Amino acid sequence: MKYVIIIPDGAADLPMETLGNRTPLQAARLPHTQKLARQGITGQSLYVPEGMPPGSDVASLGLFGYNPSLYYSGRAPLEAAAQKIVLGDHDWAVRCNLVTIEQGKMVSFTAGQISSEEAAEIIQTMNEELSGCFAGSPCIEFHAGVGYRHLLIVRRSGEAFFNQESKTCPPHDYTDQPVEQALPDGPGSPFLRELMNESRKILAEHAVNKKRKREGKLPATQIWLWGQGQRTSVPLLRFQNGQRKKPPQNGAMITAVDLLRGIAESIGLTNICVPGATAYFDTDYAAKARYAVEALKEFDLVCIHIEAPDEAGHEGNAEEKIRALEQIDEKIVAPVADALRSYGEWTLFYSPDHPTPCALKTHTRGHVPWFVSGSSVPAQDRLYDEQSASESGRSFDCGWELLPSIWQPPEFFG
Repeated sequence: MKYVIIIPDGAADLPMETLGNRTPLQAARLPHTQKLARQGITGQSLYVPEGMPPGSDVASLGLFGYNPSLYYSGRAPLEAAAQKIVLGDHDWAVRCNLVTIEQGKMVSFTAGQISSEEAAEIIQTMNEELSGCFAGSPCIEFHAGVGYRHLLIVRRSGEAFFNQESKTCPPHDYTDQPVEQALPDGPGSPFLRELMNESRKILAEHAVNKKRKREGKLPATQIWLWGQGQRTSVPLLRFQNGQRKKPPQNGAMITAVDLLRGIAESIGLTNICVPGATAYFDTDYAAKARYAVEALKEFDLVCIHIEAPDEAGHEGNAEEKIRALEQIDEKIVAPVADALRSYGEWTLFYSPDHPTPCALKTHTRGHVPWFVSGSSVPAQDRLYDEQSASESGRSFDCGWELLPSIWQPPEFFG
């Protein structure tokens, strides 16, 4: 059996008046996706437990069959795993965004989609100016990631610098809003705020920002620290037990996002780097499909994660979200499904992790539509969208129970 999981990040949405009271999934032209859905089973899942933040860190763990209440320890430790950064017993990882804040308002949580090359220069400067040990403070180190997404590692011997009462907020929840209420609070927050304040002084005259301003681009005005956590242990995916059928024994992840790479590293999937994958609208969809098709020759499971729908939701851009979904349909779903059919026994699972409504420009905790299609899955002839999924009669309020169920025999789909 060959398995493919396709994750159109943040694809679920709300009906929009500008789309004739349809969602982007309903408005998009998705012939290959809809054909597969009609040939399979559609349902809905809620991957985020009550009281937990509805980000991709929590939701993706749920999608992969892990109860986030048991295994989630913060977003940044997962991203540290992607970079193979070893965390000690008393170390903490903190997500470090480059952002644009003007007059106290979050203008861009991506610093105008700053490039990885530009960001690497800035992170290098952060290390030169801020790393090491401060009097009475922990040792720190900055690690460059992809685009605007980076890490701060807090090293400290003895008692932990943070604890569960430490509170930080994701910057994408405050687009076009004042940030004062979103600043770090609780244990460790004075130090995080100090670093954020110091970064403003350093970046005010940074060469990268001067160049971006000359080119009419937004500058990275400071770092934003959030998503802290300590290392955690997650069981490998291949040990998820179905009733009679084992999950795939090897697998691969294709993504341009360190968070998903970190989850893959944690659950035993091999990360495959795809040239041209950017985690934005300009990502090379076709290249992701080509690498996935090739990976199927070696791996039983291939997961393809696409960030573009989520980015469109954060920007409130329904047209770009529709375009991303159509690109996924044409350039990923179609060729990957064709390749799967050549193996005889196959299963394709298609699901967002969480909604990112364009009207709200942030993640929400809600059910997302999914479908499963394959050689052993009966056809139920149902469209794939939010409304159809809600009317399907198949709803997983504990969404982490879904994927382990897919490893089970065909009776599950009856």
